Amino acid sequence: MQPNSSSIIRRWVCGSLLITVLVLVLAEGLFLYYSYNDLYGGVERAVENRFSTVVGRLQATGTAGDMAVTAESRGQVLRRVVEQFDEKDKFEFMLLDNQGVILATSSGTMNRDLTNGTDYGRALTAANGLGSAIFTTPQGERVMAVTMLVPYAAGSIAAMRMVTSLVLVDNLWWRTVAICVGLGLLVLCFTVWSGLFFVRSIVRPLGEVEATATRIAKGDMKVRLPDTRYDDEIGRLCKTINQMAEDLAETERLKNEFISSVSHELRTPLTSIKGWVETISNIDDPSNENYRRGLAVIGTETDRLYTMVEELLDFSRMQNGIKMNCQVLDFVAEATDAALFVEARIRQEGMQLVYQEPPEPYPVWADPARLRQVFVNLFDNAIKYSEPGGTIFLTLRRTPVTVSASIRDQGRGIAPDDLEKVKQLGARLRHRPCGRGRDRPDARRPVRHCLHPRLRHDRHSDPARLPPRAGAFA
Repeated sequence: MQPNSSSIIRRWVCGSLLITVLVLVLAEGLFLYYSYNDLYGGVERAVENRFSTVVGRLQATGTAGDMAVTAESRGQVLRRVVEQFDEKDKFEFMLLDNQGVILATSSGTMNRDLTNGTDYGRALTAANGLGSAIFTTPQGERVMAVTMLVPYAAGSIAAMRMVTSLVLVDNLWWRTVAICVGLGLLVLCFTVWSGLFFVRSIVRPLGEVEATATRIAKGDMKVRLPDTRYDDEIGRLCKTINQMAEDLAETERLKNEFISSVSHELRTPLTSIKGWVETISNIDDPSNENYRRGLAVIGTETDRLYTMVEELLDFSRMQNGIKMNCQVLDFVAEATDAALFVEARIRQEGMQLVYQEPPEPYPVWADPARLRQVFVNLFDNAIKYSEPGGTIFLTLRRTPVTVSASIRDQGRGIAPDDLEKVKQLGARLRHRPCGRGRDRPDARRPVRHCLHPRLRHDRHSDPARLPPRAGAFA
């Protein structure tokens, strides 16, 4: 069970779980990427909005775009805006010259720790005149600096810069990362738990199936699987295996009964032969009546043994597939020849045969030897299970597409429970009265093979439709 379990779990890990992990990592990566851009991009956009407000104030005062106002007056306006900046607790507002040197700040101090020149350099090369940079101050504080080139000449002032702390933003970002990773791990753990639960719900019954199948393979035909526990494919598999075990057990029983029956049939002539050999060994005169009678019995029993061996070989051929030698023949003629062959024996047993030969031939495509074997075997069973004074009926019928032969006797018939057994090799019918030999259900086995598919006749045995002491095969 362990190799199967490991194999199924390994396939699940390499397949379903791996895909789930990849999808989960991709989803979290995309979420964190957009969250990062939203958080830090939001800070940058807030600074840009304040820059737009400053430029708007310049336009509102008529400073920007007015050719009559000198560049120095524009610079003075910008310095006044920096001095009056009302968000000093959030941003540090700076004015830079064309070298990136700080000219004025909203706090009034020239703190060069809040600049590294990267944002100014990016603003110089950007098409929109904006540049940003995130860096860490010597004090270990992460800050964001956003620089915008002044769109108009303003004396020595070339750019505006705002610097803000990222402590709160960083804290929010790491909280977002922690929550996202935690949720991802929670989803992954739930996926692993549910997946293992589902895999084990399959592996466990499969282990039971494997163990049961192994026991059946070793010959334990009594073991069965619980087929009502699972109402799904596993349950249907259990029912199938149970049915297989029952069929194998029935086959084993039939095989044992067949071997027992064959052994009994072989023992009878062998016992007779052995007895007469011992009797003849004590007789020196070949002209002695018992001597001649013993030789005749030995010859008869030897022929009987030979016939039994031939029948066993026929059974073996039927199991491995019979090679048919079909040809066009007259079904009526074959049936008539078989009736003539057994008629003397029927009379000898004190019975009579009723048969009316059809006036027209019934052409069929069949194997004459196998067809004759079927007729003779069916007649043999009818003779064995009929009592003296009884009648055996042979009736031939034809339809536009089929021909049929019915051999009916006046015996007790076959009980409904045993009807299917007449088609099984070596089956013994417990409900039929004992006749003068072994019942031969194999007599009907070649019927399906000895006729062409379009000319095969149907076979039925229905004692409910026959007289109380009757049996028929058609």
